[in-house]
Amino acid sequence: MATVKGSVWEIGVEDIVAAGLPPEEAQRFHSRLRGAVGKEPRVGAESEAWRAVVDNGLLRPDHPHPLHQLVYYSVYSTWDRALRGPPPYWFPSLSQSKYTNLGKLMEHHGPKILGSSYHDPLTSFALFQKFSVLHPEVFWSIMIKELSVVFQSAPTSMLDTSDNSNASGTWFPGAVLNIAECCIQPVDFQKKTDESAAILWRNEGFDDFPINYLSLKDLRNQVMSVASALEKIFMKGDAIAIDMPMTCTAVIIYLAIILAGCIVVSIADSFTSNEIAKRMEVAKARGIFTQDFILRGERKIPLYRRVAKGTSCIAIVVPALGDDVGVQLRDHDMPWKDFLLSAASFPSIQCDYLPVYQSGDRVTNILFSSGTTGEPKAIPWTQISPIRCAADSWAHIDIRPGDICCWPTNLGWVMGPILLYSCFLNGATMALYHGSPLGHGFGKFVQDASVTMLGTVPSLVKYWKSSKCMEGLDWSKIRVFASTGEASDIDDDLWLSSRNFYKPIIECCGGTELASSYIQGSLLQPQAFAAFSSPSISTGLVIIDERGIPYPDDQPCVGEVGLFPVYMGATNRLLNADHKKVYFDGMPTYKMSTLRRHGDIIQRTVGNYYIVLGRADDTMNLGGIKTSSVEIERICNKADENVMETAAVSVRSRTGGPEQLVVLAVLKNGSANCHPDFLKAKFQKAIQNHLNPLFKVSFVKVVPEFPRTPSNKLLRRVLRDQLQQEHFTFSKL
Repeated sequence: MATVKGSVWEIGVEDIVAAGLPPEEAQRFHSRLRGAVGKEPRVGAESEAWRAVVDNGLLRPDHPHPLHQLVYYSVYSTWDRALRGPPPYWFPSLSQSKYTNLGKLMEHHGPKILGSSYHDPLTSFALFQKFSVLHPEVFWSIMIKELSVVFQSAPTSMLDTSDNSNASGTWFPGAVLNIAECCIQPVDFQKKTDESAAILWRNEGFDDFPINYLSLKDLRNQVMSVASALEKIFMKGDAIAIDMPMTCTAVIIYLAIILAGCIVVSIADSFTSNEIAKRMEVAKARGIFTQDFILRGERKIPLYRRVAKGTSCIAIVVPALGDDVGVQLRDHDMPWKDFLLSAASFPSIQCDYLPVYQSGDRVTNILFSSGTTGEPKAIPWTQISPIRCAADSWAHIDIRPGDICCWPTNLGWVMGPILLYSCFLNGATMALYHGSPLGHGFGKFVQDASVTMLGTVPSLVKYWKSSKCMEGLDWSKIRVFASTGEASDIDDDLWLSSRNFYKPIIECCGGTELASSYIQGSLLQPQAFAAFSSPSISTGLVIIDERGIPYPDDQPCVGEVGLFPVYMGATNRLLNADHKKVYFDGMPTYKMSTLRRHGDIIQRTVGNYYIVLGRADDTMNLGGIKTSSVEIERICNKADENVMETAAVSVRSRTGGPEQLVVLAVLKNGSANCHPDFLKAKFQKAIQNHLNPLFKVSFVKVVPEFPRTPSNKLLRRVLRDQLQQEHFTFSKL
């Protein structure tokens, strides 16, 4: 970390040298810096100074990160966040705003729907967002025309709120469609033709080979071929799981299942056999697509073996490499090659396959989100859910026809389907790296594929920054970054944005049950690192205090977020839990409607930015995966005979960033000499074997007892606060 100066005007040549530039280059940089920000200090001009630095291109991607730190933190060293909110690093221009998706829509429709109140996309963004909340029928009648959604039977209206049992409302009632078909057909207004690139991909280890390319026509033919083969084995409405890395083949399988009128069951490829079994049982899955192995460099991680142990259903096994699977299959399982051959006799395996058309409220995908009880909630997505997530990406991330979008994820997590629909319903190309995103190979793929939108998870960014594995790469084609899954860290965001001359990072925070983000960044507003600038388009929310009373709109505050119940795309049921109890019971009423629970504690700052502070319940977010304290404690309690009980909490550094797992343990009598490092190893192994190998125990602390309520409930929040007060920062963890 560079030594921060009292202001940007105090930075000297010697500071620039200390930050990593050679003396002659440091002298030139210092001269250009003074030319950009002015020679004389100006009180209250921090944001203007930073904007001048960025506009003049002073800080380049190849400059050492300490130099970026020196300039940014020195510019804002006197900025009072309490009085002024988070400092902005990216500023929209009026001229460019009119070329964004939402800016163009506002310029066309704004004067009609807002009248004289409309001025321009920047000035009127907040007003337009509120209009979309108050008049969702009008907004969605406009929005749906921007996506490649084709109805076989048009909806009778945009929204029907007559069913009191459905708080979210019935959206697009009467609509009949197949949402997978909408993804694979040419679209004139998006200039998406049969020859357009649908998917670009590269296998790990082939970093110097050309990028692989799948046209829209080839994608459609392969999806239809797989859908034809599905009809030989499964019936319409069957639930079929996918447990494999997000490869080109996985995307084809996902679309084919929905095209054939079946239901995708999303299972992450990191899950243990027990977790696979839970999800297969809850979803009543009839079969599963998987791979023989997961390839990570020279390593071959068994996947089929885990799947076979977790379910007795038929498994269709894709080879990770080559044409033949590399494992012995059970008698009733089927290699991918044989599965495809089963469609050979089908009379229409090319473009003539007739999709199964169904009503908009038919389930197409079952995803899972872990709750505080430890039982994964089975969340059904209908054909309407993809429309919401694609619209969010269109409006906030500004995904356009011709964009090339890359976001390391998995179809087992909500970001997998979100990425898929955000690309294909917006006319963009999906870029997939078949391998680990943790190395230089992934970054080179981003470069070689000319990626224009790069999505991330903060833990990934932290690793890229610390390992320096992305040095020397050209990411100049990226015009926007996006980040979700966990809280971002300011310095990690500084590093990421600097990879291409401080392009904006659109922060996204939502939930599987919403099929969207409820707060996001926007290219029509100034952006601040590790902060959200607005509720998402058509999303209404309030922040409620401990008594359940909403704070006034726009007032800086901290509390639990409450969402307006009429929410396009949100689920209205759960397969294995009481939807009303989970999302509505106990929530206060606002404007004669019961608010929808999401569970986040958020801060609204001066300047109307939002910062997520944690969970109102005991759910934590580890590496972008939500899990519960109860799940972890159940496993750790059995990890060693010396342990009487454990408490799992997450902590973060004062600058934000990803949550880190801390396990506190109370030992049995006579076990006082059990060392925390010994327990840490035991807990880590148990969690990897029985829950998720991606979860990392950062610290273990032995305590004599836990704080509890009078009814003997464990007070994890008290433990979390104590850890923060004891200064358990990332450096110590």
